[in-house]
Amino acid sequence: MTKEPTAPINMPNLWVALIPIVLTIGLLALQIFYYNDFTPHIALAIGIAITGLVGWTQGYRWKDIESGAFHVLHVAMPSIATLILVGMLVSTWIASGTVPLLIYYGLELIDPVWFLAASMLLCSVVSLSIGSSWTTVGTIGLALVGIGTAFGIPLYWTAGAVVSGSFFGDKISPLSDTTNLAAAVTETNVFAHIRNMMPTTIPAMLIAFVIYLLVGGQSGVDAAQLEQIRLFKEGLGSHFDLGFLPLVPLLVVMALAFLKISPLPALFTGFILGGLVAFINYDYNLNQLLTFAHSGFTISSGTEALDSLLNRGGVTSMTWVVTLMMFALAFGGALERTRCLESVVSSIMRLSKSFRGLQTNAILTSVATNAVSGDVYLSIALPGRMYGPEYDRLGYSRLNLSRAIEEGGTLVSPLIPWNAGGAFVIGTLGLSVVSGDYSNLLYAPLAFACWLSPLIGILYAQTGWFSKRAEDDQADADSRHSAGNTLTTAAEEVA
Repeated sequence: MTKEPTAPINMPNLWVALIPIVLTIGLLALQIFYYNDFTPHIALAIGIAITGLVGWTQGYRWKDIESGAFHVLHVAMPSIATLILVGMLVSTWIASGTVPLLIYYGLELIDPVWFLAASMLLCSVVSLSIGSSWTTVGTIGLALVGIGTAFGIPLYWTAGAVVSGSFFGDKISPLSDTTNLAAAVTETNVFAHIRNMMPTTIPAMLIAFVIYLLVGGQSGVDAAQLEQIRLFKEGLGSHFDLGFLPLVPLLVVMALAFLKISPLPALFTGFILGGLVAFINYDYNLNQLLTFAHSGFTISSGTEALDSLLNRGGVTSMTWVVTLMMFALAFGGALERTRCLESVVSSIMRLSKSFRGLQTNAILTSVATNAVSGDVYLSIALPGRMYGPEYDRLGYSRLNLSRAIEEGGTLVSPLIPWNAGGAFVIGTLGLSVVSGDYSNLLYAPLAFACWLSPLIGILYAQTGWFSKRAEDDQADADSRHSAGNTLTTAAEEVA
């Protein structure tokens, strides 16, 4: 919990609240687009300092701002630990042959014509089953990147399909932390929340699927790509065991996730099992396995493209991502502590005179909070808490709000490079920015399902389609209660 300042401090007015936000975004834009340097860390650190100065002028002490920043970092520590564990897991799963096996049989079974569409569907199913987009991206997603590379498909297209599927599966999974958070902060039933997301989820997924299918259908495999596939399969077959044993770590992690085991012990179990399989199959010693976990796996297969794909993982591979997350989260925590975010959200909320404006602003507020704070949880919790009473006042169900904050929160987080979700995707899938070449960041607009859903949600807000009123909630509750009484009576009669 953050400590309260010694005396109550009024919320800053909108123009004061916008100072640290606008200046920090300006610094980020200058560094990224003018200097072609995609290292937003220091710009965010300066943003923390600017926020501290603004807070000081409002009456906050440094320890108040510090406690706000550290509080958000404390809350995000499980996510940071997950990042580090995924780096360790990736290296041992490559060493054990788990990822190479998935790549090999993917090359055997998947036709390049429908590769992108299949990637989206596969990631959707896995993420829905285990309730974790990050685990899906770090395992199945990484293997699909390898398959796409062999097929000659640009990395950003494969990443777009992987992100679309992984984060949509996460969004509608009852095992997902963000799904349960959205339901909790809006005081709605999680299963009713999931049902209410289907009107935006299904159209967005169908449109994305058709686009990926059409794009895949336009890219045939030429002789050079066939040779690349042959070299990949040959290199994988000669260096890795392609039997059942390398699948064990993946199957165990998926089973643990399905049994609702916390991600940290589940991922650590997968890391240990990957190390054991690598030790059994390839006789790596303990020092080699520990080095892989820290610095990443290395191999010289004779195929440069395959080596660049497999030489990755380890704790050090996540250093850039983890430090970026820490700066972004601390900035978001400082903004929240000084009530700058609250001031902006309140100003937006005052403009919402009708349901159309309210629903649209709820979606856009989640998107903006994602972009400014870098924290998906804050982008769900802040508007979820603040907008709820307005839905009650207008006589609309809070299920509309829970859908809005999931669309602007969960789905948009991987599209913003300095957000926790975006940083994870970039770091894990190797979407690096080199010498001002931002082509890999095209994955964000190509993750069609992630940004189509908020747009469809805004369309529904403007038209009134699929917009539940409060009395609809009561009717549903009465119907369920009546059905329950009928079943109870029937059971009593049978008894």
